[in-house]
Amino acid sequence: MSSPSSASSSSSSSSSDLIPNLPDDVALQCIARVPRSRHPHLLLVCKSWRSILSSSDFFSIRSILNCMQHSLYLIVRVNCTLKWFVLNQNPRILAPLPPNPSPAIGSAFAAIGSKIFVLGGSVNDVASPTVQIFDCRFGRWELGPRMRVGREFAAAGVVDRKIYVMGGCLVDTWAKSANWAEVFDPAAGRWAGVESPVEVREKWMHASAVVEEKIYAMADRGGVVFEPGTAEWGGVSTELDLGWRGRACVVDGVLYCYDYLGKIRGFDVKEGLWKELKGLEKGLPKFLCGATMANVGGNLVVLWEGKGNGKEMEISCAEIAIQKCSDGGLRGSIVWSDVILSVPIGSAIVHCLAVAV
Repeated sequence: MSSPSSASSSSSSSSSDLIPNLPDDVALQCIARVPRSRHPHLLLVCKSWRSILSSSDFFSIRSILNCMQHSLYLIVRVNCTLKWFVLNQNPRILAPLPPNPSPAIGSAFAAIGSKIFVLGGSVNDVASPTVQIFDCRFGRWELGPRMRVGREFAAAGVVDRKIYVMGGCLVDTWAKSANWAEVFDPAAGRWAGVESPVEVREKWMHASAVVEEKIYAMADRGGVVFEPGTAEWGGVSTELDLGWRGRACVVDGVLYCYDYLGKIRGFDVKEGLWKELKGLEKGLPKFLCGATMANVGGNLVVLWEGKGNGKEMEISCAEIAIQKCSDGGLRGSIVWSDVILSVPIGSAIVHCLAVAV
């Protein structure tokens, strides 16, 4: 791995006096340590700083210096439009993002590195193969290689820096049958079909997660599990099927979701058991409407919808640190909890995911 000074050479050579009386490579390392939430202010300092913050080298230096920060990206449906936000840390600031130029209903989402991939979705009631990519470093959209078939409400997961997507399409042609599942390799820049047995090919996929390099997805009738390393397919256990409700995320190898009894539960795939996440009884509302979860820097972050004032709805967020107890149980402690956004009544949380930038 190159040193911060060597990684910054191309950027520093094109700038001068980034910080008076400091060599540019040292100045660049100082700037790279500034929290992500303060970058909009840095862009206003001068032209040379704006140029530095718009370069890939700058973010490479942040990675080398271990200054990358996990931020929560939130998509909310407001009045039939999709609005994007980022919740930065230290300090905690929710900021709006450029909207998706071609929004669709029922897209799948995946993140690799600093990029969020928006996969397919329904456009004018037609499943789309379009892939749109949001680069979290620079806050801009770009088009990615199209999938082989159009999809809506598909399942997606990332294993070994490759995106796997499955379902979301009717298997009514040979092409759709052969490409019910496919994989995108960013290094090659193209999609390839993944062979799948007929018995797993459900159309609608309601939720998905990656646990220990395996992709789990829930469909109308049960669920499927795929292990890319061995190309093996199978069905999920009855215990997992009965307990998985709604959106889920994985923290330290345990799959968490919010169940119909108003509890956050974790599924340990090794033990094959659901366990209640205890310790939250006094810190969270009894019911979390529209609960959505993400793993942000190793902590469980939960978002939910609640009543606001008048014609507004509030979106609240809580960050939970999780401890595995000696008796095998799960216990959570709330790091912080607050209302982060007010939107018109009738809005809804679509998705959330974490990206390190």
